[in-house]
Amino acid sequence: MNRFLWPLLGFLVLVSFLAVGLTLKPSEVPSPLINKPAPRFSLQQLQAPDLTFSSESMIGKVWVLNVWASWCAPCLEEHPVITELASRHAVSVVGMNYKDTPQNAIAWLRRNGNAFETTVSDAHGAVGIDFGVYGVPETYVIDKAGIIRYKHTGAIDAGEMRGELLPLVRELEK
Repeated sequence: MNRFLWPLLGFLVLVSFLAVGLTLKPSEVPSPLINKPAPRFSLQQLQAPDLTFSSESMIGKVWVLNVWASWCAPCLEEHPVITELASRHAVSVVGMNYKDTPQNAIAWLRRNGNAFETTVSDAHGAVGIDFGVYGVPETYVIDKAGIIRYKHTGAIDAGEMRGELLPLVRELEK
């Protein structure tokens, strides 16, 4: 009897862990950077590589950092939502093109539209590592003092943008 009881018990424990794992949302991966200063960076602008963009230039503004890549299918899915956020809701949205070639990224923006205030190139992913990027797309809300207040892993849909991200941005702008 014991010979069959232990494997059955082990199987039930394994199924329990699997069941709990299936209820988790990958977009709710906790970030150790929430409520901590955003990593400072200075990167080349994607469409003007002779110019740089520094995160320090955003101090005093609430802004959104959207990490994306031309090779990322969910980035294309979320792009209309990010475009709406940037163009209709008066929020500064900075795009960070992640581990991509400038040629592919620029062509992708020409095809799909570019509502980013500016887009920077993180071709080697070093700044992404500083932000704890798991994969693209990822979106961060950074407050006026340069503190990360929100992180979303995966594509943001219109409901999440209007129900979570925008109310937070409006609150931080006060």
